[in-house]
Amino acid sequence: MIFKMLIQVSLVFGMVIGMGAWSVVLAQEGSVPTIDTGDTAWMLMSSALVLCMMLPGLALFYGGLVRSKNVLGTIMHTAVILCLISLVWVICGYSLAFGPDVGGVTGSLAWMGLQGVGMEPSPDYASTVPHQVFMIFQLMFAAITVALITGAVAERMNFKALLVFSVVWSLCIYSPLAHWVWGGGWLSQMGALDWAGGAVIHISSGFGALVCAMMLGPRKGFGKEPMPPHNLPMTVLGTGLLWFGWFGFNGGSAMGANGAAGVAFVATHIAAAAGGISWMVAEWVHRGKPTVLGLASGIIAGLATITPAAGFVGPMSAMIFGLVAGMVCYAAVVWKMKLGYDDSLDVVGIHGVGGFMGILGTGLFASIGATGLFFGNAELFGIQVFLALVTLAFSVVGTYIILKVIDLTIGLRVSPEDEQMGLDLSQHSERAYS
Repeated sequence: MIFKMLIQVSLVFGMVIGMGAWSVVLAQEGSVPTIDTGDTAWMLMSSALVLCMMLPGLALFYGGLVRSKNVLGTIMHTAVILCLISLVWVICGYSLAFGPDVGGVTGSLAWMGLQGVGMEPSPDYASTVPHQVFMIFQLMFAAITVALITGAVAERMNFKALLVFSVVWSLCIYSPLAHWVWGGGWLSQMGALDWAGGAVIHISSGFGALVCAMMLGPRKGFGKEPMPPHNLPMTVLGTGLLWFGWFGFNGGSAMGANGAAGVAFVATHIAAAAGGISWMVAEWVHRGKPTVLGLASGIIAGLATITPAAGFVGPMSAMIFGLVAGMVCYAAVVWKMKLGYDDSLDVVGIHGVGGFMGILGTGLFASIGATGLFFGNAELFGIQVFLALVTLAFSVVGTYIILKVIDLTIGLRVSPEDEQMGLDLSQHSERAYS
């Protein structure tokens, strides 16, 4: 009997020792990157939210702002760029942006065709989600950046030229910038901060759009005849979808369902609301009446401006971002007419100026995960100024070269007759309305 009891005690003791040893093994395995289902679900949802920003969000926002004879052509721009850049990103764009670093300048082509980009986590970028999930999230960023530019060339750009421009610009401008800032390149090594794309997305597309608008020239009749939006309810619907999707844009950039995502989510909403109110008041004072278009534009300006800082600032700082964005971006749009360039849908004034302010504001107001000038770190502000200027210069020069080559080969602009007819019929043989 005693012998039997000793055996039973030994078995229990052995099980306890075994369980303890197994817990140590599990703890050690926990230090290795493993997939977290909550993070993965949030990143997949965020990718879908950014997709919603493009189609239907941006498509409806831009589509409502143009004249009725160009609405389908404008929507087509967003839709076809989403399809086109998705393929380019898989083939080589992602590898150039996030592949193994080559001298701080570009990613290698080691991940061309998504070789080596599978279901295992990526320790370098998002260690708790499958590598392909991170890739698809970044794909949506690459696509919407190019689509933003089309607002400056609406109603007059040759469709073939647009397709070529979209591919070349994504590979030669967007991918290098993404690598410099997010992919381990030289700007990230300096300590530059860009939470979700103030420089990589908004400055690059905004000032690239300025070059496009100037090289294509103004629309026929610009400044001489009225060109009001043909469907403001469509634009407001697009605004709501952009606002909704922007939570994935900024919240997803936390790379997981965590506190940083919550910080970015709150900052995004507050900046959007403040931007809408600020623009509305500025327009009310300047022109005597508030408008729906002004409110919608201010919301987008607030969203664009908070993007680079969303995960680094608290709610009150986010409110300041939005209030400043609404007033300054409104002034930039007013000055467009005085400067004489035809940025059809105000990409420069909202995204270019908003993104530039956001990058500088990050250097001033950052207080979560990093500290800016107002919290004792003057060095960060200098880095942010440098980031903004480098991005602007690279985008402007690169965009000019790309457009010049396309103009000499394909031609940038539709004929005066096709422009008068409208892009819907002249480029696509369709009508939006019978």
